[in-house]
Parts: sequence; C-alpha cells; structure tokens
Amino acid sequence: MNNKPLLVIIGAGSGISAGIAKKFGNNGFRVILVSRTKESLKRSIQELHEQNIDSYGIPADASDPESLKIAFGQIKSEYGVPDVLVYNVANIVQGNSLTLTEQQLIDDFKVNTVGALTSAQQVIPEMIERKHGTLFFTGGTIALEPNPEYASLSIGKAGIRSLALSLSDTLSPYGIYVGQVLIHGYVKRGTYYDPDCIADVFWDSYINKDQKEIIFKEA
Repeated sequence: MNNKPLLVIIGAGSGISAGIAKKFGNNGFRVILVSRTKESLKRSIQELHEQNIDSYGIPADASDPESLKIAFGQIKSEYGVPDVLVYNVANIVQGNSLTLTEQQLIDDFKVNTVGALTSAQQVIPEMIERKHGTLFFTGGTIALEPNPEYASLSIGKAGIRSLALSLSDTLSPYGIYVGQVLIHGYVKRGTYYDPDCIADVFWDSYINKDQKEIIFKEA
C-alpha cells in the first residue's frame, strides 16, 4: 500500500492547479487531477511525471454532481481517501447584470459553487471519521468587491466564499482544516500572481492551518 498522502485537485490546468500539484507533489504527496477535458488531463499528468511526481488523472464534469460522485468513487477505490481536496474551478463569463440570463447564472453557479459543495461532501465523512483532512477553495476578491462586468462570476465567488467559511466553522471541531485563498489579480507566470507563488500560499496555509481566509494581493 502506498502511504503517501493523497491530494485531489478538481480542475486541472496549466495555472494554479499545476502550481499546487507541483508544490504538494514535491513535498511527498500523490496527486490526482480531475478535469472535464481528457487532453488537458493528459498534458498536465505528463508534465508532473516529467518532474517525477506520482500523479494520475480522472475525468469528470464539475457542473454535473453525478459525474463528480462517480469520479470520487473511482478515486477512493483505486487510490484511497484524499487527505487534501482543492476545488479550483470557475466558469468565467463576461456580462453585467442586465445581460446575464437566468439560465447562464444557474449554469455558472453549478460550476462556481455547487460543484465545490458536491466535491467536499464526497470526502468529509471519511475526514470526520479520521479527525483529519484539509479542504481548499480557490476564491477571488471579486467576492468582496463585485465586478459589474462579470456579474455571474462575482455571485459565484461570493457563494463559494460563504460555503468555505460555513464549512470551516462546521468542520473545525472534527480536526478538519478549511481554507481559501482570495486572489486579487490575474494569474500569469512571471508576475506577482505567478501560479507557483500562489501555490506557496496554499502550502504555507496547509502547514500552518491558522487562517480561514487569505487575501493574496500585491501591496
């Protein structure tokens, strides 16, 4: 049996997810990436393998609760119960509250917030039983200061922020840490908001477990 701790990231990609996967993988974690796009998974896993990180890919659609449940069933069956879960998915659609349709808001909210709840609920029972575990949610300061031109995303990020804070208060008595990083700028390599720099914030938060919410903002 592999005794390495297990990290699951919902939302594979070349940005924040890649940075977190590399950071935790280089610190002894097995990494499982979950993404709707198989080609994205393949590329991401290949990059991690090239860095000798024990990593795997599972396809799933964050907007579909049943798809997520099936994916977590496969993860538990093949790799074990996750020690750390990161939800790093967002549907970024431009549009203000006058052009935003009801259906678009519903569809975006499924990805931006509901998928986070579904994912968390798949691992919480085992974490409570073990009195151990970490849940992370990638947020944005758009949850605090809505951008009128990204009305749906602003609502979704406010929702996931509220969810994370609620889960933190509910789960802390069981020894489960829930944290979120609210990013203030656009993620881009070579800048203050470089994915590797953001990954360092997640790792420090995992080690210290002393903040429910971290605002990552350039001074």
